Amino acid sequence: MKTIKNLSLASLLILSVFAAQAASAGNAPERKKAEQQEPLTFRGKVVDAESGMPLVFASVAVKESNVATVTNIDGEFTIKIADAQSVRNLEVTFLGYKTRIVPLTDLRENGYKNVISLNSAPIPIKEIIVRPIDPDNIVRSAIARIGKNYVNEPNQMTGFYRETIRKNRTYVSIGEAVVQIFKAPYNTDLRFDGARIYKGRKGEDVQKVDTVLFKLQGGPVSVLDLDIAKNTESVLTLDAMKYYDYALTGVIEINDKPHYIIQFKQKPSVDMPLFMGTLYIETDSYAITEAEFGYNLADKAAVSSIFIKKKPLGMEVTPEIATYRTKYREQDGKWYFAYSRAEVKFKVNWKRRLFNTYYTTMSELAITDRTNQEVIKFAGKEKIRPSDVFSDKVSAFGDKEFWGDYNVIEPDQSIEAAIRRLSRKLKLTEMKD
Repeated sequence: MKTIKNLSLASLLILSVFAAQAASAGNAPERKKAEQQEPLTFRGKVVDAESGMPLVFASVAVKESNVATVTNIDGEFTIKIADAQSVRNLEVTFLGYKTRIVPLTDLRENGYKNVISLNSAPIPIKEIIVRPIDPDNIVRSAIARIGKNYVNEPNQMTGFYRETIRKNRTYVSIGEAVVQIFKAPYNTDLRFDGARIYKGRKGEDVQKVDTVLFKLQGGPVSVLDLDIAKNTESVLTLDAMKYYDYALTGVIEINDKPHYIIQFKQKPSVDMPLFMGTLYIETDSYAITEAEFGYNLADKAAVSSIFIKKKPLGMEVTPEIATYRTKYREQDGKWYFAYSRAEVKFKVNWKRRLFNTYYTTMSELAITDRTNQEVIKFAGKEKIRPSDVFSDKVSAFGDKEFWGDYNVIEPDQSIEAAIRRLSRKLKLTEMKD
């Protein structure tokens, strides 16, 4: 079985000296000017109804349209609705909680922060006795129904991408962009997705990186590869199943529907580093609606060779964490890619140095809109390649006037201010611990 290299998601260029590189120039495709009325803006926070704790990465969607977003690390969201005449409700969902439909008439606009509470969703025991309990059969059924459960036509998507690098507890780089995505059908051999940057910006505090510069390859393209319902080779094929042990650990409710919780890990007899994690499979349709997984790091030297593309002599780089998450959204009986996140942490050890340094990379992509009308493939020169370094390319797409008027997970401050704010938060968290 081949290990899928593009799913490593964090091939890093580690340079021993700083090198100035010119960002690739190019004409960003111009978005058509909206001819609709001024959009409505709603801000809010999603919390647990009982404890009041924020729910991180909860889905917030406009029920009557394709517009959606996810909550941030504080459970907060911002969503803009352009066609208010045809929209009446927000749909808020989170793993293990009852879906809540919130009428727009119950919300206040603009700067007001609406608090939306969700109730946990216990599953009646009867839900787990009417279906096969053999986890291998459940996974086989999920594989067999990928062509039926997921969309069979190309889609044009808009997404918000954010990429960060931390040195120990300090953020040293943050880049973000609105990206346009060509999402190919799931049931054809020509299933290659494509992405291009529409608008972007970055901030770096390179003085805190000393003489080592971490660069993350692939950007939005690598996070798109986390769509395991499309990129099935590493886990979701009948051939791949021979390398894994599967276990049914329970049933949970997602979007008011019961899901099997299937945990998987590589067999003890398999030497190569593979994945381990959890699949959430709807009991009726066998659609995989969410997945949480990561690399088996038992053989860290082998995993390191997958991630690290280049490093200086005298440096040892060891992966400590490699975790991924993917979510899908259902509309009209079909499931669409909605969100993915990758987090990889490395320990860096220099010979003759007393202390280790830890670097953590995080990249996430949230789909905010999509259409299946007039979908076109991007030209090769426009697309982000897996070998591209996002932080080097994004500067060519800067636009200071852009960020306040677009339906994305909207940053409240500039990137530079976000770095300072997040750094202070980390310090406060450390003091509380």
